[in-house]
Amino acid sequence: METERLLLIIEDDAAFARTLGRSFERRGYAVMLATSLDSALALVEGDGHEGNEETSGRTPGYAVVDLKLNGEASGLACVRALHAHDPDMLIVVLTGFASIATAVEAIKLGACYYLAKPSNTDDIEAAFGRAAGNAEVELTNRSSSIKTLEWERIHETLAQTGFNISETARRLGMHRRTLARKLEKQQVK
Repeated sequence: METERLLLIIEDDAAFARTLGRSFERRGYAVMLATSLDSALALVEGDGHEGNEETSGRTPGYAVVDLKLNGEASGLACVRALHAHDPDMLIVVLTGFASIATAVEAIKLGACYYLAKPSNTDDIEAAFGRAAGNAEVELTNRSSSIKTLEWERIHETLAQTGFNISETARRLGMHRRTLARKLEKQQVK
């Protein structure tokens, strides 16, 4: 299988990762699955035991990275490391915690696109094709509401704290339970 059809999926939800992986395999991709930054780097650098022998150590042309991973490193750290490993890799960030702040950071760190969940294989594959950008995108006249601005500030602070809810609440000057309720209401599933 050619390197450009090799896809790395970094996702800590095992069931979702397997489903997404099978869907891409049906489209002709060879798929490598990782659950963290360390396991992804082990696969790409060839020291990993995850995945099969055929793909281990080969640089994927594509990557799908979940923004919020369990553990110490966020998906943004994965994007930075993958881009440093291969600047030509097309990286799509997939998240249930979408915000403008994290989208901007993902693009600055090397992602070619940023998608909010729920997104399917068609959406992700289309995002790989839109890596160059489109200057013809229609601009809207919709202004941001107070709720949207609050939501953006919450997510920006969450990203800065590594998704630590207690520290985010402290920095925003609100009670932890209040922040947790706001996150439950707005969570994209």
